[in-house]
Amino acid sequence: MKRITNTEKVDLWEGPGLSNSKLQRRSFLQFAGVGVAGAALLAVGCKKDSSSDSLQNSALADKNSADGAVDLGSGDIGILNYAYALEQLEAAFYIQVVKTPYSGMNAFEKMYLIDICRHEVAHREFFKSALGKAAIKGLEVDFSKIDFTSRDSVLGASKAFEDLGVAAYNGAGQLLKSADYLTLAGKIVSVEARHAAAIRNIISYGSFADSDVVDSNGLDKAMMPLDVLAIAGTFVKTKINASNLPTS
Repeated sequence: MKRITNTEKVDLWEGPGLSNSKLQRRSFLQFAGVGVAGAALLAVGCKKDSSSDSLQNSALADKNSADGAVDLGSGDIGILNYAYALEQLEAAFYIQVVKTPYSGMNAFEKMYLIDICRHEVAHREFFKSALGKAAIKGLEVDFSKIDFTSRDSVLGASKAFEDLGVAAYNGAGQLLKSADYLTLAGKIVSVEARHAAAIRNIISYGSFADSDVVDSNGLDKAMMPLDVLAIAGTFVKTKINASNLPTS
């Protein structure tokens, strides 16, 4: 069990042989768009927003449901908090992977996982900064079902998290009213999709766009927030109230 503080950074771990590896000359995901997405998010988040969504959600950091659940809020702010919750979960997972590498992790896998960890921590911090006082608190996660010493367990969980993240952004995009937020979501989901493809190829080369995630029309899977949270909730100890999120 691990408490996310929302201030935790990751020391970029370099295992034996990694620092001298040719793979380090240019990290696979170094230029995948995190800087652009982060700048866009911070710019949008710093804008003065007088909308009812912003006003109604300005004190969400201290607002809980009657049962003690964290209330994500409503409107676009609620959707951003929903994304922030998912990024907290992913960041916590990859921080643990980097801190306790599984047995037999090679330099190629280390490079990918460190890059993905950087991105997820960046996404988490960007959402926190943009939401400001409207941000939900740090969530408590439970990774007891994941064996971090096992390659199969870690990569299987990574694949599940990345596929879920892509489907979550695809489903939430239609619920956003702000064109700026929608543009941002599109930039982040493209990075998450790169993660998913990379992890899938590590597990089984050529499986990056299998039919279980991409349909016959060449479209990726989309899931609505309540369905996503039902799955993600397996790894989140903190109760989350998503009842005020938009549904259409």
